[in-house]
Amino acid sequence: MEKKVTENPNSETQPPPPPPPNHQMDADDDDENVKQLKECSSLYLSLQDCLVDSNRDWKSCQKHVQALKECHERRMKK
Repeated sequence: MEKKVTENPNSETQPPPPPPPNHQMDADDDDENVKQLKECSSLYLSLQDCLVDSNRDWKSCQKHVQALKECHERRMKK
């Protein structure tokens, strides 16, 4: 008996899908925590992106750390 091989039309070489944003997976789990940061949330997410891009090198992300710290301190004074 002869086996018939069918070609998968989707087997053509296609580029891989674009990667999700760096913090996309965290956003689902920590969404409520990030929302609590209110106006500082974008700074927090920028810090997360920096840490991912720099392989968790905190020293190279100090501008982001300081910006988040200053934002948090301003919120506490309100």
